[in-house]
Amino acid sequence: MKILIAEDDLTSQVMLESLLTKWEYKVTVTDNGQQAYDVLQEDDAPSIALLDWEMPHLDGAALCKMLREQKQKRPIYLILLTSRRGSEFISQGLLAGADDYISKPYDNNELKARIEVGTRMLQLQNQMIEQNKLEGVLEMAGAVCHELNQPLQTVSGYSELLLMDLDPDDPNYMMIKNIKAGINRIAELTRKIMNITKYQSKPYMHGKIVDLEPSSKHL
Repeated sequence: MKILIAEDDLTSQVMLESLLTKWEYKVTVTDNGQQAYDVLQEDDAPSIALLDWEMPHLDGAALCKMLREQKQKRPIYLILLTSRRGSEFISQGLLAGADDYISKPYDNNELKARIEVGTRMLQLQNQMIEQNKLEGVLEMAGAVCHELNQPLQTVSGYSELLLMDLDPDDPNYMMIKNIKAGINRIAELTRKIMNITKYQSKPYMHGKIVDLEPSSKHL
């Protein structure tokens, strides 16, 4: 898991980086809000950001607001770091878009726990995103299969009639029979696609494809 530290105080920077590295996180450090914003626009941006409330160029709350107002490529968990006290400041930060906050000076155990909560939340969000993608793909695949069924049935029916009219010794007989077998295979594949209830994949060349057999079996 990659974590961004956006903190203009050098002592706090060093302390946080040391702790996060000890906890085996990959750490990126910036010392102002604008730099933090730029880092979070990168394709491989950190998934969790620890943002000091009072930073030059762009403070932590304003940065949260900017990030939440734009379309995000993927979920980012934002934790505000602040020495401010009072429920009004906490509310202000959360309403700006922060997912959590932690007060300075930090308790190391509390900091670690809040980061772990953020990690779990991101895992859940990513699972939901993947599930929504899968549902969209399956709905599209189901619609395509539905549209294919009618012409498949028509071609299958005509091929059956042709086979009935042809003598098995006719040179066209095996060709029509192979066409009929191919149509039946396509029909079986569309049936399996429409019956997919879960996602299981298998290796294919340089990537993965859906494994239709286990994916379409009902529990």
